[in-house]
Amino acid sequence: MAPVIPAIVYILCLATSITCAGLLGRMYWRNGMRLLLWSAVCFACLALNNFVVILDMLVFPNVDLQVVRLGLSLAAVSVLLFGFTWDIEE
Repeated sequence: MAPVIPAIVYILCLATSITCAGLLGRMYWRNGMRLLLWSAVCFACLALNNFVVILDMLVFPNVDLQVVRLGLSLAAVSVLLFGFTWDIEE
């Protein structure tokens, strides 16, 4: 039963990231606030990161996808920081 718990946690993290990205994207569509867009893109990148974690840990345990995971995390944070600085300037 112990190996099942990490799989459940990874899947719940993926579902949470997808839900957050979807809700933020929907609110951007309604309101048009760019900060919501950047946040939605950030959570979409985090959802991709969580998907790669599932692939790395559960599907392909012998393949090291750490560089891809770190790149997606960096992309998510970079998009959010870019959105913050761009919205502050205007």
